[in-house]
Amino acid sequence: MKSPAELASRLARQWQNADLREQRLLRPQGWPLTLPIGKPTGATVREKVTQVREHLRQWREVTTGQVQWQLVRFKSTSEAIDIPTHWTLDTPSQWVQAAGSSEVRREYDTLSRLASVLDPRFHSLIIRRRSLVMDKPESDVIRSGKVALQLQPGCAEGKPLRALSIAGTDSKFFERNRQLVTLMLDILFDGQASETGLEAFLGAEDDGHHWLLVADLDGSLLPFTQMRVRAHELQSTPLPGERLILVENERCLHQLPRVSGTVSVLGSGLNLSWLNATWLKDRATAYWGDIDTWGLTMLASARKHLPLLTPLLMDRITFDTFADASGVEEPQPAPSITPPGLTGSEAKLYQRLRQADQGRLEQEFLPVCVVHRAIGDWVDRSAE
Repeated sequence: MKSPAELASRLARQWQNADLREQRLLRPQGWPLTLPIGKPTGATVREKVTQVREHLRQWREVTTGQVQWQLVRFKSTSEAIDIPTHWTLDTPSQWVQAAGSSEVRREYDTLSRLASVLDPRFHSLIIRRRSLVMDKPESDVIRSGKVALQLQPGCAEGKPLRALSIAGTDSKFFERNRQLVTLMLDILFDGQASETGLEAFLGAEDDGHHWLLVADLDGSLLPFTQMRVRAHELQSTPLPGERLILVENERCLHQLPRVSGTVSVLGSGLNLSWLNATWLKDRATAYWGDIDTWGLTMLASARKHLPLLTPLLMDRITFDTFADASGVEEPQPAPSITPPGLTGSEAKLYQRLRQADQGRLEQEFLPVCVVHRAIGDWVDRSAE
């Protein structure tokens, strides 16, 4: 037998649960919400009459939602008593009202205002990660949504983030809202902004945020088998060895073989401006990325700096061989215009991938033996 205050406290606690909050605010099928109140036992009715009367009084005064009543006969009473058994709430606003918490009300009102102006794709983010928006001016959250929709990979063209003037932003905008904008871009571009770093994703001047993974495939070229190096430092600091393998995603490290005289740099993503380093001009270089429109876009960008680099496993034959088993949809393909720098066959593949229902083959799903063979063949050719 629960009082309105007890159930209100439970409803307020449920607001703190991100899964429940998202489900109830975004999914109409989650309503109505019915909470059991419970019935008094015969002994309670007989021995605690005052308490039962107060319980009934409290529930009769509830005006939010609908209280369901049921006539129940007890041995100690001459007539059946109308007992509240369930409390039904029909909408999120009734949930918030029933919770009776000023903090829940404040957050709900804020989220409601933001949701009315933000792109629906961002609604789940602000509801689940409400701490990102509750301590910010609402104007910054709204502007973050507008900015994210206008940003494209590489759009900064080497300028620092503070120099980007988009949707009325000031020079401190990205500093204040970096995490929120990054997560919004992740929604639009399948997590690439977090994976590569915001500067790398936008092609902005690297202020030291983007660290690359450097792996010694030889085993004797570096003091460590793996190292973290900031991208801009590679422009002036040569890596040892005779060959360099650029790998789009860090998670593919386990697929790389031991190769004498070779170092690999993983995780550059779209941050490829460091490839204009003079020490790379005469270095045998290979590039391996996903077979999707963004992977080919990155290949084209890398080739602008290193025209003689060799792409690995980024061709139609590889895609046709493995796409049936491992191909997936590319959530947000790159622009329709084929990026300059692709060969004729790569350009045809690019347009084909844009039209395909499953136009993405992620590099980590290629068999290790296939990767080893492709790298071995490249090493043999580069040694000729």
